[in-house]
Amino acid sequence: MDLGAGVRSALSKITGASVVDENAISELVKELQRTLISSDVNVRLVFEITEKIKQKALQEKIHPSITLKEKIVKIVYDELVSTLGDRYEPEIKPKKILVFGLNASGKTTSISKLARFYTKKGLKTGVIAGDVHRPAAIEQLRQLSEEVKCDFFEKGKISPEKLALEGTVALKELKDEVIIFDSAGRSAFDEELKKELKEIYAAFKPDETFLVVSADIGQVAGKQAEEFSRTVPVSGVIVTKMDGSGKGGGALTSTRATGGKIAFIGTGEKPDDFEAFDSKKFISRVIGYPDLETLLEKVKELTEEKELTQAMETGEWNYTTFMIQLRSMKKIGPVKKIMQLLGMYDIPDEFMTKSEDKLKKFEAAVNSMTVEERNKPALVKIKARQERIARGAGVKPEEVRELTVNFDRVEKMYKGLKKNKGMLKKLGGLDLSKLGGL
Repeated sequence: MDLGAGVRSALSKITGASVVDENAISELVKELQRTLISSDVNVRLVFEITEKIKQKALQEKIHPSITLKEKIVKIVYDELVSTLGDRYEPEIKPKKILVFGLNASGKTTSISKLARFYTKKGLKTGVIAGDVHRPAAIEQLRQLSEEVKCDFFEKGKISPEKLALEGTVALKELKDEVIIFDSAGRSAFDEELKKELKEIYAAFKPDETFLVVSADIGQVAGKQAEEFSRTVPVSGVIVTKMDGSGKGGGALTSTRATGGKIAFIGTGEKPDDFEAFDSKKFISRVIGYPDLETLLEKVKELTEEKELTQAMETGEWNYTTFMIQLRSMKKIGPVKKIMQLLGMYDIPDEFMTKSEDKLKKFEAAVNSMTVEERNKPALVKIKARQERIARGAGVKPEEVRELTVNFDRVEKMYKGLKKNKGMLKKLGGLDLSKLGGL
């Protein structure tokens, strides 16, 4: 069980209880302790957090507008947010960034995500391939740079100081505003790594320095942060593999305990599965609240795409626009991720897998249609056409019929949204705890 599932399970003992008394609160505390310790959070910190939760749950007065159950959920939320500290707000301005970490931490991938992050913010970005000891790392960064459309500089195995200086000059000539240096990783933190890192820092003169650690190493992340900070200043920590890792709590809390600010978290494999760390948003997901802000941000990014914008502006609803929106939804992420952003977390994997499979079959069926059928949905309701579409898509005729039923449902919803343009504004006034089922 990962951190979020464990915390939600513990809270369900309160939210589902018929009577909330001292015994119920004690059971909640015990369950939280088990969950946090199994997620590799420091034992002393676990007891500090849960003791505060217990005392506040028993002693604080209830506000007239909320119930005792809601108050306890809010207390748990507040204490976990307080433990992780403030949100990180990256300055969107020209800068030089030095990135470092041990091998297998996800450093090279994180650099491409970081480049993508600043590119999306409107800053021209370039990266310097400084992991000269591993040719594979240079090639990986080259490919990732092409994928995220940022500039790339490499010059083989030369001294770190020379690489930093030449790379900076070359990328500035390309008008890059954000320059990211990928330093060499090691299998362990040793004297050679210290020396090289100091040399790069002195030559590159970075405005920010990010240490990359993997969520699955737990409390060891804190020790790495301490070791690196003794060599060069660490302005922020990037925690990777935060897509459901049970050890995420240990990495986040131990890193925070060293004084290092958590800057970004990697939440998946895609370039956009990367976000500035916000303890409130992160704990909202752990607790089970919907993260509408992130969902709407992703939808906004999609609506800026020319093809989707044009489809929405026409006001037409057919299988062509259906396909455009289906592909756009896939860019937000898998069904599981979308459901989680809506506050639906503990849905069986079997259901998620079936949903993903169904979407793939729907896409295949639309691809099997003629242009006329896509633009005139009524034609697809003809049985003979459904059978032909099914053969072409490699699916069953009843699956094509299921597509038409779902198409009609989405069409009704789509038309409803077109009539109610103020709907998204209303989302901002919703009580997220109610949506989360707590």
